[in-house]
Amino acid sequence: MTKLKNKVVLITGASSGFGEDAALLFAQEGCKVVLAARRIDRLQNLAAKIQDAGGEAMAIPVDIMDATDVINMVATTIDLYGQIDILFNNAGLGRVEWFENHTAERDINTLVHVNLISLMQVTREVLPHMLKRGEGHIINMGSVSSFLAVPLISSYAASKFGVRAFTDSLRREVAPLGIKVSGIYPGPASTEFGQHVGKNAAYNGVRSLLGTRMTPEYVARRVVDVAKRPRRSLIIPWRFRIIIALDMLFPVLFDWISYNFSRKNHKLD
Repeated sequence: MTKLKNKVVLITGASSGFGEDAALLFAQEGCKVVLAARRIDRLQNLAAKIQDAGGEAMAIPVDIMDATDVINMVATTIDLYGQIDILFNNAGLGRVEWFENHTAERDINTLVHVNLISLMQVTREVLPHMLKRGEGHIINMGSVSSFLAVPLISSYAASKFGVRAFTDSLRREVAPLGIKVSGIYPGPASTEFGQHVGKNAAYNGVRSLLGTRMTPEYVARRVVDVAKRPRRSLIIPWRFRIIIALDMLFPVLFDWISYNFSRKNHKLD
């Protein structure tokens, strides 16, 4: 088991949801937490909360799509602490809508950039520092949509499939060099993220069939568990492991279910 005390943890998307709760939990483990996101007021409040509890945290305002911001974020962290032990790539966007209603800028370009390209760029800036030391752990936030491509989330699923592919490929590159790479693949959770994916009655009906949503704190605890006990991937909750396996074994069945769903709910103007 990896001891987390005094580890330097860089978290993107730290102003809410999984990132915020993970920051609190990493701090409780004695980590030095670097909080990165666009909303500096939220970050400063979170940093103050951690510091008031006796922890150590620093807030860095970052537009994850801005390459210069990303470079400065990593450089500032290295200047202050000299190393980054754990990178938690958590920033992300979602969209729920029939694909022809997606906007090119926000729902395709921005979404894919934030979810995949920015994740890769942050990793690219951090990785050389880890390789120089011969140790480090990169934890990428995926989704069960990294495995299950269902209707209404085409752009999101594409970006998250990319996250899984990048995570697996990078792990196979750098594991022999002492760098651990893990993917976290959660199902639906009650976060602020879910409030901004768009409203679609058909998809909400599907989500209601999936059962109770996880709390962000539960997902964050599992992220910290993976930091303590590194593993290649974690799919939560457990029932999605069965669903994913069935989709891989019986894709025709899942196609049939999806086709019927779309035929019933996809009404063109």
